[in-house]
Amino acid sequence: MILFLVLGALSGGFINGLAGTATGMFALGFFLLAVEPVTAVALVTLMSMLAGIQGVWLVRKVMLRNLARLMRFAVPGLVGVPVGVWLLGVIDADVLRLAVAALLILYGGYFGFRATLPAFSRPTPVIDGVAGGIGGVLGGMAGISGAIPTLWTALRPWTKMETRAVVQPYNMAMLITTVCLLFAKGAYDRTTLNAALIVVPTGLVAAQVGIWVFGRLSDTGFRRLLILLTLLMGLGTLLTVWFG
Repeated sequence: MILFLVLGALSGGFINGLAGTATGMFALGFFLLAVEPVTAVALVTLMSMLAGIQGVWLVRKVMLRNLARLMRFAVPGLVGVPVGVWLLGVIDADVLRLAVAALLILYGGYFGFRATLPAFSRPTPVIDGVAGGIGGVLGGMAGISGAIPTLWTALRPWTKMETRAVVQPYNMAMLITTVCLLFAKGAYDRTTLNAALIVVPTGLVAAQVGIWVFGRLSDTGFRRLLILLTLLMGLGTLLTVWFG
């Protein structure tokens, strides 16, 4: 049990530090081998949120300079979370997850291996808000809030710091909302907190290693990393639906 918790924290923490997103995709599978599903989700969310503080601190100056841009994503996203929770009773979440997985796989597979990346340089406030809102809805319905915002920001010709200054704080806002909802549901019981004593410190250290690697990536390299991560998110979502 402890081994799987450590492995999940190491992989999830590292990718959190490296990319600021997709933590659950790398950590959840390990956690599910050690604890019950609700506990595993609670651990991933808590670790992602706490490890993410380091990433937000890293880009704090860029984030504050571009606060309006971040709000275009985050405010619709926060509105979308309860909408997604409500839609759970109306729409088949697995069908939606399959559709999103197909989109991510096509997008990541096509753009991830191109010699040059597209660059939407003109301001797109409406698309930014739509991407953030869809992310919130998908987070409430299927736990994949970061997929669409990551997909969209990877196509913008921003520096890696500017991109991360949107992706990570956006994910943090969604995570804080999720932690509050899980806490209200009693997910953070003694079992979860005991496991968190292993997961959180390990994840924080691994995130520092990821941040170190992030500092050595070029702007284009970081964009390509995000695009390849969307491909992995799509494949992971597909496998979760098929075998979950």
